[in-house]
Amino acid sequence: MKFQIAYLTDYQQFTPIPIPCYPVKKNKKKETKMTTAKKDDLVKVRYTGTLDDGKVFDSNVDKEKPLLEFTLGAGQMIPGFDAAVLGMKVGETKKISLEPKDSYGERDEKYIFKVPVAQMPENVKPAVGQTLYMESPAGGPLPVLIVETDDEKVTVDANHLLAGKNLNFEITLVEVVAK
Repeated sequence: MKFQIAYLTDYQQFTPIPIPCYPVKKNKKKETKMTTAKKDDLVKVRYTGTLDDGKVFDSNVDKEKPLLEFTLGAGQMIPGFDAAVLGMKVGETKKISLEPKDSYGERDEKYIFKVPVAQMPENVKPAVGQTLYMESPAGGPLPVLIVETDDEKVTVDANHLLAGKNLNFEITLVEVVAK
């Protein structure tokens, strides 16, 4: 489309000059597609975990700490945390409260047992509150907490430290990694 524009120079008459004009392109905001986390996606999150009394038991909110990366639905996380991230959008922050059944389970007395002092490593002097590592049935390290000791036996608790506790999380989905 062309328009004719007239202008006046000195004392001349109006002279039409053809000037090409083009439609003005408006800067369209780039439409950002909100990625939603779904099963089998590799996701990266920032989180803070607290107990009901407000005590922080774990967090990676400090930018120096790496993002927590896991595959949704692969059993890498406690069930309630995994379920909370499912369906979140990148940039979304969510607060959740989990009962023991959705995290590390209830405390189980069968995981509290006595070990003869003679079976303890020679360089270890058992003390209440000390964490030791035993071999799990799968062959990996199993942390156990010494809860009682005497001259003959050491009582250890192999329950997870957070078993039986309500856990609260604030989770921010930072990225869904492209496959």
